[in-house]
Amino acid sequence: MDDVGMGIGGGAGVALEGVHASVAALHALEKEDSFLASGAHVGAGVDVGAGIDVLQRRYGIRLEKLELMARLEAKLAAVKARDVAEAVEFQQAMTPPDASVQDRTYAGMSVVEEIAGVLTISSAAAGALVEQSRRICSLPPVMDALAAGVLSWQHARIIADETEGLTSEGAASLVAHFFDPDAPHPARGAAPGELVPSRFRAKVRSWRERHHPESIEKRHVKGVADRRMEYTPDKDGMAWVSLCLPGDTACAIWNRTTAIARGLQGPDEQRTLTQLRPDIAASLLLGAGHTTQTGKPTEIGKVPAPRADVLVTVPVFSLLGLTDEAAILDGFGPIPTSMARNLVADGADSFYRVLVDPRNGAALEIGRTRYRLTETIKRWIRMRDAKCTFPGCTNRTPDNDTDHLKAWEHGGTTNVSNLAQLCPKHHRLKHHSQWTPHPATENNPPGWTSPTGRHYNAEQQDAEPTPWPPGTWPQWPQWAVPRECRCLDAHLEDLPQWEPDDARYVDLDDLPADDPLWAEFLATSFALFPDVIGARP
Repeated sequence: MDDVGMGIGGGAGVALEGVHASVAALHALEKEDSFLASGAHVGAGVDVGAGIDVLQRRYGIRLEKLELMARLEAKLAAVKARDVAEAVEFQQAMTPPDASVQDRTYAGMSVVEEIAGVLTISSAAAGALVEQSRRICSLPPVMDALAAGVLSWQHARIIADETEGLTSEGAASLVAHFFDPDAPHPARGAAPGELVPSRFRAKVRSWRERHHPESIEKRHVKGVADRRMEYTPDKDGMAWVSLCLPGDTACAIWNRTTAIARGLQGPDEQRTLTQLRPDIAASLLLGAGHTTQTGKPTEIGKVPAPRADVLVTVPVFSLLGLTDEAAILDGFGPIPTSMARNLVADGADSFYRVLVDPRNGAALEIGRTRYRLTETIKRWIRMRDAKCTFPGCTNRTPDNDTDHLKAWEHGGTTNVSNLAQLCPKHHRLKHHSQWTPHPATENNPPGWTSPTGRHYNAEQQDAEPTPWPPGTWPQWPQWAVPRECRCLDAHLEDLPQWEPDDARYVDLDDLPADDPLWAEFLATSFALFPDVIGARP
């Protein structure tokens, strides 16, 4: 009987040892703080360190204690998860082997109710805790990270939620991507525990969408069938109205209300952007003259709404119709390829497609036909950063500024390595505090250093090689890329080389640099030809 539960991860034992160490460290910091607070170091002539500001040190102690307590909470969560999972195992071991299905069901219900009673939580909450704990304990890298205090319980729960419904192999691959640096194409940038939970969930869900055994096209068809509208009364005479819609439709609604809200803002408009959005949505549904609780009608028809540009990142092969790999909608996440093709090819001129290199998932170019280079750079920064780059901020790109990391007046240049997305709040904070951004790169946003010297790694997007279409590389371009097809700004020297064996095609290596075809080639936007794609073998 004592051996029951030994298979549930030994990480909790390490966590218990870590708990004792964390408590001892907290005691030491508390003792130091009490000593500084008493002023005894002054009367006793004790040197607390040359140039040490006592208030600054006590402030630093508070931050160190908070950091220790966060790690302590994670370690205790690991111990708790282990105990919950083992309680279920012990109950199962005590159930007679010849027990009926009904008896086993009631035994399982009983242990859930016992846990609910001990923790003073509902039966539903206890059931969820049991499922999450068992799943986390079955994934050793996650349990070990939780036990080491480098991953919070919220982060661990995200893994439990997002691995639900996956096969054991699929769950292991997901966990390896985020927790094993030796895995193929491991996660880049900040570690899981360094991301706020909402951003970590977004990264995990994006990876899950790309690697789900069932294509996103098929799952999207099922999701569309479940679209709905929900109404939920709330306190203080308020209520929620929620819509579950296809991602592109929901994104368009959000962008339009945001654009109209910005158009309404001015010296005589007291409402914030957050307040204007629901007022505008209500006016659009109930009539342009609908009066809000402020007593002020929202006249939408007269508002010159700014344009809401949205980037759609599409693998080259998906745009050509050769594979069904998911695209990425700016501000939303993975979407079906068919939806992406419709957005960039069927007249949705506020959507701009971003082609990615099939070898490594890196961006090749951003579609443009009439915009200045500065605006192209801004879109590149939006694509690279996806949100405000300040640690923990989740503000998406439509509300953000493109800021120089090193100020222009201090020698900063206007290029992608010295530019980053910042929301208005953190833009102001950067210029009025000692929060300092690190240099960025062409494909990676900047990290940050806090006024107390703490370093925060950048959140980086997980670019991966795109799945190649059936057949070999030298074969498919002969029919997939007709003579009339043009690409804009693609880095030709980086693309795989192939030798055309048809007189209709031109070998780029044989084309002189001064040939007028180059100017025409680089000045023409990418175009799709459905008749050619539909005729592929």
